[in-house]
Amino acid sequence: MDYTVGYGKRRVPVYRVHAAPLTGVRPIPESPFTGRANTVFALEVDVEVLGGDFLAAYTRGDNTGLVATDSMKNFILRQALAYDGATLEGFLSFLGHGLLATYAQIRSLRLSGREMPFVAAPVPDGQGGFAPSAVLFDRIDADYAAASLDLEADGDGVAVIGHSCGRVGMRLMKTTGSAFTSFLRDGYTTLPERRDRPLYVTLDVDWRYADPADLLGGDPARYVPAEQVRDLIRTVFHEFVSESIQHLVHAFALRLLDRFPQLAEIGFRAENRTRDPYGESDSDPRVRVYSDPFPAYGEITLRLRRT
Repeated sequence: MDYTVGYGKRRVPVYRVHAAPLTGVRPIPESPFTGRANTVFALEVDVEVLGGDFLAAYTRGDNTGLVATDSMKNFILRQALAYDGATLEGFLSFLGHGLLATYAQIRSLRLSGREMPFVAAPVPDGQGGFAPSAVLFDRIDADYAAASLDLEADGDGVAVIGHSCGRVGMRLMKTTGSAFTSFLRDGYTTLPERRDRPLYVTLDVDWRYADPADLLGGDPARYVPAEQVRDLIRTVFHEFVSESIQHLVHAFALRLLDRFPQLAEIGFRAENRTRDPYGESDSDPRVRVYSDPFPAYGEITLRLRRT
């Protein structure tokens, strides 16, 4: 029989305070982001051991070489204190190198991480205004950075054999400047054409680097922060008059590949969550009321790779 096995620990929460700040990021026109203090560096981590090295635990109940998932959890938490970098991807790489060096039994693994966003709370600055607090942070329900690394022991070193970075869970609504017209009509079509609609989409974006070394943050000027990707998408959405969501995500992809030449690939998954119209003011056509649509939704995907 042919076996494919894997096991690991999911959703290990890590809250590191006063991690190294992210500095040296190359600015782009679409974003104010040039770095972060990392006062609260919070994320969830998954670790999955791959390969057939632990097959005996499945077939014979032989656990003598098995690394307990509780040990993996403890390793992640203790190593979070030792990490001296500033990025999610760098932390995953640090953990992966450490696990492969510590456990000879492990030869291949996948590490994934999801940011848990915290933002500084605005507090009085003592001069009649407000400023971000240096000690108080809000945990917000917002889009977040995500990444995964596939690592493999390679002689005395470690090889990155796969990776993905992303921004997940963006929820964007544009009140004007989006159309959907001239689509195929037949006996099943009830949707009216809309030359200007309030377009509401949820969006996940992922990207891969041409050289995996760039994602590890050794040269911050070649690192692509998820915050800049988010801001660029917002800017394009603001500026671009789209004929469909397909048209829109293509515009996102072209701008991202142009802005970040170190990226080899961009992918999108968008959901059409546009609200249904229920009324319009007689005196001001800009004033309208919408409500939640039928629960089914359209899904649009796109992946662009440099050739």
